[in-house]
Formats: sequence, C-alpha cells, structure tokens
Amino acid sequence: MSGADLIARHGLERIGLRGKLTAAVALSTVTWFRVGGPAELLFQPADTDDLALFLRHLPEDVPVLPIGLGSNLLVRDGGIDGVVVRLGARGFGHIETLDDGSISAGAAVPDRRLAEAAAAVGQGGFAFYAGIPGGLGGALRMNAGAHGSETGDVMQDLTAVTRAGEIVTLSNADMAYRYRHSGQPAQMIFTQGRFRGTPRPEADIRDEMAEVSAHREAAQPIREKTGGSTFKNPPGHSAWKLIDAAGCRGLQIGGARMSDMHCNFMINTGTATAHHLEELGETVRARVLETAGVALEWEIRRLGRFGAGSPAIAPFLGMQKGEAAAHG
Repeated sequence: MSGADLIARHGLERIGLRGKLTAAVALSTVTWFRVGGPAELLFQPADTDDLALFLRHLPEDVPVLPIGLGSNLLVRDGGIDGVVVRLGARGFGHIETLDDGSISAGAAVPDRRLAEAAAAVGQGGFAFYAGIPGGLGGALRMNAGAHGSETGDVMQDLTAVTRAGEIVTLSNADMAYRYRHSGQPAQMIFTQGRFRGTPRPEADIRDEMAEVSAHREAAQPIREKTGGSTFKNPPGHSAWKLIDAAGCRGLQIGGARMSDMHCNFMINTGTATAHHLEELGETVRARVLETAGVALEWEIRRLGRFGAGSPAIAPFLGMQKGEAAAHG
C-alpha cells in the first residue's frame, strides 16, 4: 500500500489534522548520513494534540516510527513501511524556565540548545549536551550522554503519546533508564521533557561547555556525513580502542569508511549507500569479536527494508546463526 493509499483508505485527510501528511518522502534528506529510502508516509504534527488525534485514527496494524533530527539514524535503502512521524521545531521547539526553576523543552530542541538555556539560568549538569549532535526526543529515548553524564541525571518527567493516541506523563523512574537505553515501547513518542540541574555559576558552566565543544571539534569528524558514535562502549571497554586494535581504523566498504580521526564513527565519503554503511558496521563487529572476544552493540539505530537487489546483511558477519540472534 502506498502512502497516498494509506491516507485515502483511512480517511486521514478528513479528521481535522493541522500538521502535514506527505507520501513517499526521501528520508535521505533528513538523516545525517544522507542515505536511505523513502518513508511510505511522513507525518509532521502541529503539536502534541495533533499527534494524539492522528494516532487515535490510525489503525493499530499500521506501523509507526518516530524519528528526531536524524543524527544517529541509518535508514536502509528500501525505505520504511507505514508512517514516519517527525516532530518539527514549530510545534516542538519550545524551551522555557518554569516557575519552580525546572526547564521545559520540546523534543525537537537540539541538545546543545538545552545546555545553553541551562547555563543562562545557572543550572549545572547539562554541559555534556554541548557535545551531542542530536535532539531531545532522541536523548530522552536512548538516555543520551557523554563525559560521564547522561539524560537520566537531569530529566524529571516527560510528556509522551502512546500508539493508541493517549497523552501521558512519565516520571524518570517510569523510563527505567540504563546505559543508552530506556524501558518504554519503541512506538511511544516523546514530545517534551522537564529537566532540572544543580545551581552553579554561569561562567563555570560555560567554561565546561567550551571544553566539551573543543574536545568534540578536535576528536570527532563532525564536518563529515556521520551519525555519531556507531557502537556503545561495552562494560569495561572503550569501543574505539577495540575497533582500533582490530585494525578497523580507516576500514572502507564502498563509500562507507570508519573514520581515521575517531574510529568509532562511520562516515559517508560521498558515495555510500545504507547497505555499505551497515555492512561496514557488521564487519567491524565481527573483527572485534574475533580479536577481542567482545560483542559490540550498535548505538546507531538501523531501520527499514533492504534495497531491491541488495542482500540482507546478517547480524555479526562470520558468527553462527544462534550467536547472531543472541547479540543482534
């Protein structure tokens, strides 16, 4: 079924939506890797109520995928079936300090902007966001962090919309945060969060943010088409050290390459497909397993169908089927 068929079959154009529904949108235009096939249907809601209305009218058997700024997302070449929901700055880009001193911010707010807002009101604990190239929706989903701090340290509660279209409030405890993970269903869409840090002089906060930014500039290939850290740090290890020791710094497949600057970053040199990038990542995982006995876990989200004529990439190249399923 095409996106246009989805709209017509379920009468989505007649339910009073204020947001934008578009069929067959190329997701390569919104992901930082600049690869990937189309979304069958893309919905950009006007606000939280509009999103809830849409989901209440969308049959439960139609898959829904929320995406943020596209920084840590690898969309496969065949595209994504069903509906992709993307929250835009107009409806989800607010940020304000509330009367109780907490900071409310929409899911489309870039992480660095939250760090800036917190610094302006003398709240410490947010400087790590200055080095994370994403938006708060993704940060809330994956408990984004860096430099020893993470989202769960400062998030108080958040607003979300369930697949059934119910607007709910979830506490920090409800999120069951752990390293780069939250415990809520993948189709739960986070629309805003409320955050609180600790009092600290603004000058000290800005010095820390400058250090974080300088480190990122010097150590990461931020001017390339990349998706941030490719793999999570395994317990007791640094992913980049394992990758380097496995001889994968600068490893290239097609137009996809492990960065020479920071070998836990994949880059699109300009001609990569999503298939090149995913095959490169799985090759790195296999080599690290072979050399160090450590199973790297993807930090980048890989979504969608493999392209026509491109074979599916088995998780963990070189592993037995049972092992691949356990680690995939």
